[in-house]
Amino acid sequence: MNPMQRTLTALGHREPDQAPLFLLTTLHGAGGLGMSIQDYFSSAANVVEGQLRLLEKYRSDCLYPFFYAGLETEAWGCETVFRADGPANAGAPFLTAAGIDTLKAPEVKAAPGLQRALQAIAGLKARVGDTVPIIGVVMSPFSLPVMQMGFGRYLELLHEDAGRCERLMRINEAFAVEWANAQLAAGATAICYFDPVASGTVVPRDCYLRTGQPVARRTLARIQGPTATHLASGRGMDILLDLADTGTAAVGVSSLEDIGRLKRLAAGRVALIGNLNGVEMRRWTPAQAEREVKRILARAGRGGGLVVSDNHGEIPLQVPVEVLLAIREAVDRWGRYPLDWVDGWDSGEGD
Repeated sequence: MNPMQRTLTALGHREPDQAPLFLLTTLHGAGGLGMSIQDYFSSAANVVEGQLRLLEKYRSDCLYPFFYAGLETEAWGCETVFRADGPANAGAPFLTAAGIDTLKAPEVKAAPGLQRALQAIAGLKARVGDTVPIIGVVMSPFSLPVMQMGFGRYLELLHEDAGRCERLMRINEAFAVEWANAQLAAGATAICYFDPVASGTVVPRDCYLRTGQPVARRTLARIQGPTATHLASGRGMDILLDLADTGTAAVGVSSLEDIGRLKRLAAGRVALIGNLNGVEMRRWTPAQAEREVKRILARAGRGGGLVVSDNHGEIPLQVPVEVLLAIREAVDRWGRYPLDWVDGWDSGEGD
């Protein structure tokens, strides 16, 4: 199977030739081209070349032309703060509660940064066609306000000003749908819908059901392609089936939770993406990397419905090359179906 066939089979809750592996490397492309992170993301051609080199090196089952989360707030007029050794950050929040009254969503076609990202997607599509999934990214309308307003202001709005909060959600929904569909039209296979505020790490389930879930239902229904919801390391056990009810095909799950329990709870309704700990990965040996891959496969690999990946949706730049290669090699060795070795496997953790 090629990466596209392998991924579609797994997401369909069937067993492919082997478990797909999404190594979500973004910043690493800059190093491969000998560039600073800021210079790398200044050109779509750089991202295309960087992603293709990473694909050849690590043989991931997807291409991930994600630039940085602040690319979206740039479209709203916010600056981006670059750093030499990590992801770019959105600059100072630009929106107050009162500002929501006159706020209008920017147009994707008028945002230079978004246009660069679309050019990168189109460039990758021209090179790989339908053989490798190309993953686009959109920030959830429910989570984007953290960058628009700052966490404190947004939580106040969420709990104390329902009218303005609803108006902001509708504006953000229109932007998210336009941006997601533009990526699909450029050649993205699917959209990763980042929604960390939905996580139980940030808001309780009853709050999500009142607020974030209706937003996700409306937004995902208007995105013209498959979606995967990612909680960016946040806990999702309590809302896993609520996420499935939004129509998403897969959920990115945290290393803080037992992927075996998540798999049993998902029960064929939603696929899982995860849950290697990207922070701890910086200190792993190749042997530890292999052990972690085996853990995920043993607990959640059978029956398909699993994509092995990190738990955050972006692997830190500081993760050693030998660890990433060890993850690839471990999936090649232990991820081939049927996973007969699982019956006699002992994790050493009592399960």
